[in-house]
Amino acid sequence: MRQNNKGKKFWFKCLKGILKIFIKKPKIKYLGGKIQQNSIVLSNHVGSTVPIKLELFADFPFRYWGTYEMNSGLKSVYKYLKDIYFYKKKHKGKKLSKFLAFIVAPFANIFYKGLQLISTYPDARFKTTLKKSLQTIQNGYNLVIFPEDSSKGYFDKLKHFYSGFAVFGNYCLKNGIDLNVYVSYYVKQNNEYIVDKPVKYSKLKTAFKDKYKLAEELLNRANNLKNIEVDI
Repeated sequence: MRQNNKGKKFWFKCLKGILKIFIKKPKIKYLGGKIQQNSIVLSNHVGSTVPIKLELFADFPFRYWGTYEMNSGLKSVYKYLKDIYFYKKKHKGKKLSKFLAFIVAPFANIFYKGLQLISTYPDARFKTTLKKSLQTIQNGYNLVIFPEDSSKGYFDKLKHFYSGFAVFGNYCLKNGIDLNVYVSYYVKQNNEYIVDKPVKYSKLKTAFKDKYKLAEELLNRANNLKNIEVDI
């Protein structure tokens, strides 16, 4: 299986090789063939599980969207881990969150740099995200996006999808690219990563004039994937 190593630094490739010794490879199952170029993959998160497993074992080149706090240096990473990831999303106590963030932040900061995340923002700076993402697609990469609302934690049944991916879909259409949209779901009980059949973004845009209704439809599809049995 060809790894997602395109454009990655040598030291990061070595780090990935070490991590693969300790992290179990998921069974990646496609309902409609392997992922093509000019694609976005919408996935559940399952904490750090899916980002790490996809980075180690995916067979297509991609970049992640990631919140800007993870991409702004050690101090920012520590604050994000302490106040948001461990405390709000993983529901650890304040003292434990602070301790865990102190231990994890240096390693997380290095790993985030190796991932070459595309920063996302909750304000006008999102325009920068769109421009960098378009360049990424034009350079032969795909994008993996985690649209779920994880502000209150990670749930097996996803509760809400943010619609930023639709904004990017529209931006690509204006620049002559009709993205393939894949919905995917990692089933942690079986260590299976199910990837749905692709749908052209233009088709989704026609079917759902409202980006919020589109996001809701793909949310429902993602939740249904965990119940699909794929014999491959």
